[in-house]
Amino acid sequence: MKFKGIYTPVITPFHENGEINFDAFAEHVNYLSDNGIHGLMIGGTTGEYYVESHQERIELLKTAKEVVGNKTSIIFGTGSIDPAASIALAEDGAKHGADVLLVATPPYSLPTQKELALHALTIDRAANLPIMLYNYPDRMGVNMESEFLDRVGQSKNFCGIKESSGDINRLHMLMRDYPHIQASCGMDDQALEFFAWGAQSWVCAGSNFLPKEHIALFEACVINNDFNTGRKIMSAMMPLMHVLEQGGKFIQSVKHGVSLDGRNAGTVRKPLRGLNESDKRQLAQVIKTLKTTIANITADTPVTKASAKKGDK
Repeated sequence: MKFKGIYTPVITPFHENGEINFDAFAEHVNYLSDNGIHGLMIGGTTGEYYVESHQERIELLKTAKEVVGNKTSIIFGTGSIDPAASIALAEDGAKHGADVLLVATPPYSLPTQKELALHALTIDRAANLPIMLYNYPDRMGVNMESEFLDRVGQSKNFCGIKESSGDINRLHMLMRDYPHIQASCGMDDQALEFFAWGAQSWVCAGSNFLPKEHIALFEACVINNDFNTGRKIMSAMMPLMHVLEQGGKFIQSVKHGVSLDGRNAGTVRKPLRGLNESDKRQLAQVIKTLKTTIANITADTPVTKASAKKGDK
């Protein structure tokens, strides 16, 4: 499995009563696929998987698969505090059309590197699908260290890692010591650095409402090797990244961005609450400026001569 392009961790729209709005979800998935997104991540953190039941998560996968078919790759999240639940998600994910599994550290338990590797290998055996690892120590409490990466290397299915630690030294380690595990940017403000080091994919929540702009950075850096343009685009994106990361309002901001873009993003599930009016106004202004700036940048650059095939395998 080759990870190349922009991968969107898809939001889950909820009705005011807390139920999933599957119609809005299907519309949003179709929008992302039609607008050139290379892969969809269903059941990631941005999708609020941690407040969804097993059946809800599988229904989201089935809905996405019905919408995109084989047109766009689907990465299905198996994250859970309970390892047995992750195994069950992996098994059902394989049954219902997932192309790749996302395997994270079970939060709170703080496993050793050996224990974490045994957990990941058990999920691998349960589904036998390509796997993208998810290293997010701020949420999970444990880094996926070299010992872990060496152990899971027993299986060829471990072919990617969404690196969300924020530690640029880990990017250097991954690219130098584990070239067979494709590093995918999972820390938005480091996307340019990941591309400069040879990474070819970016899992970015902002692409839920700015697919064209995120694809523009990927194409500048990865397809055209034009890091002068890439730096300009990245600079234009930085204010948005600052807004998304401030004060624990990441998912709420992403959903409001989708609403501003004209689709029904629904509400968030508790314990989260929606943005206040001041937050909404700030986000709207940042998005407006970003769109205008990047449109001007891309208008001044040569037309892209090549693009990644969606869902490269």
